[in-house]
Order: sequence, then structure tokens, then C-alpha cells
Amino acid sequence: MSTSDLAGEPGTGAGAGRAHSGSDDAVPSADSPGVGVAALIRQRLGECSPAERRVARALLASYPAAGLGTVASLAERAEVSAPTVLRFLSRLGFGGYPEFQRALRDELAERETSPLTAYRAAERTGAPPAGALPRAAATLPDAVAGTLAELPQGELDAAVRLFADQQLRVTAAGGRFSGLLAHYLVLHLMQVRGGSRVLPSTPVERTDMLVDVGRRDLFALFDFRRYEEPTLALAREVTARGARVVLFTDRWLSPVAGLAEVVLPSRVESPSPYDSFVPTLALVETLVAALIDRLGPAAGKRLKAMEQAQQTYGGS
Repeated sequence: MSTSDLAGEPGTGAGAGRAHSGSDDAVPSADSPGVGVAALIRQRLGECSPAERRVARALLASYPAAGLGTVASLAERAEVSAPTVLRFLSRLGFGGYPEFQRALRDELAERETSPLTAYRAAERTGAPPAGALPRAAATLPDAVAGTLAELPQGELDAAVRLFADQQLRVTAAGGRFSGLLAHYLVLHLMQVRGGSRVLPSTPVERTDMLVDVGRRDLFALFDFRRYEEPTLALAREVTARGARVVLFTDRWLSPVAGLAEVVLPSRVESPSPYDSFVPTLALVETLVAALIDRLGPAAGKRLKAMEQAQQTYGGS
């Protein structure tokens, strides 16, 4: 369990225009529990008409601000008619524009929740009804199960294809706490495919690692509410140079989602005021398992070489 980090179909990123693949993907509606509006938009893109996709791109390119104005302003931004905007929202499961905007405003409040805010809210509502162990037992399994059930198979498959491409050099980075997840992912990637590293925090090493970024680079970025501006700045810089991004985030989606080729959201429900990274850890381990399946004998060969090297060089 860890604290929150501080703070679509992309219109500008490497994955711009890529609809979700996989006909077996779960397709939630506006009232689906645990799914944010931005994630819902991304997951319904495959059903949309070209005009409706323009509405989706306009929303995700400036999310959530683009949806907080009038229907006319959103239609103008997307270069479609107002009825097209309303048809798109109906496809998402919203009863109308006011309902859609209420969902955005509720989501904004949730996105800005800090551990202190959650702690004070718990104080106002009284002491928790049960101890930490019963609360964890009631909360964490559902959060993990929900994360895996709501994850579109097409997104997971796309992420696995990217990580399995050993022509791509992988760099992982996260925030104050989610950086631990980035490190955990890289430790596994070192074992099964090589060519993987954690972005260092020291300026000279960081600059050295980023100066040659290009089209043969893949970035695994971890960004959770409250989203960190340096992570967004990093995503902007590396995608401008042709690198690709796989984003691990929460259900409200980091702004990096507008630049990412693949977005892997997780739930964050926790028995404490802190958001939980347990579901994201389960997602990372699921990704690693799928990657080993895809690599097949190559993963075994790499693991054998790593074991031999550890014996030679005294690694553990």
C-alpha cells in the first residue's frame, strides 16, 4: 500500500488514432463502477463513428476542461455538430450533457483527493467500523479483481507486444511512490528480455540517458493522482522525439494518457487514507506473466544466462 503520487485516444501522442483491438474487450458504461470518464471514452472508441471519434479526441486532448464548457463549445472544438456530441455521450451511457458534466466534476474532486483529505473525511464520518485487517480483506481483493476485470484485453496485448520487441530499449519512471513500481517492473524485464533501465533522478545521469532518445525507445511511465507535472513533461519530450509510452495510471487517467500508446488503469481503493498500489502491482505481474508467455524459449534462455552471470559475478 502506498500514498498517491503528487501532482484517450490521444490527439498528439504516438498512439493517436489507434482504436482498441480485441473483440472480447469488456465495454463498460457510464455507470460502471471503478471506471473513470476518460477510461470509458477510450474503451468505447471502437464503436464510434468518425465524427464521434473527433469528439472523443477533442475531449481527451484537453481533459477534462474540454467537457466543462457548453455543448456548442465542445462541438466547435471537435468540428462536429451539437447533436453529434450528444449522440456520443449517449453511446457512453450518459442521459445528457448535464449528467456528463456532473460525472466530470465528481471525478475532478476525486482526482484531487489527498491522504490528508481522505483522513479528514474519515474523521468527520466517525471511526472505521472494523479493524485494519477486516477492512483490507474487504477492500484489496475486490480492487485487484476489479482492475483485472476492467482492463481491456486489447490494451494488455498491445503492451505485451511492445515489451516483447527487443529492438526497443525500455526506460521506466514514476513518481515519489510509484517509482517503486517502475523499479519493480524493470527488475523483471532485466530477467526476461534485457535492454531495460530505470530513469535515474540525478541530473547528469538523467540527461545522459535521455539525450539520445528516439524511435527505438519505449517508456513505461507510472503516474497516479495527484498527477506529477515532471512525468507529463517527460512524456511530452520523449514522444516528440518518436519514443512510445505505456502508461500505468489510475481509473481517472493521468494527463499522460493523451500521449500514451497504451494505457493500463488500476483501481486504488485502500483500507487507509492512502491510495493502494496493490492492484497496480498485480497488473505489473500479470503483464510480466503474459510477456514470458509471448517470449517463449527466449525468456528461458535469458533467465538461464542471468543465473549463470549471477554465479560468475556474485549477484543475488
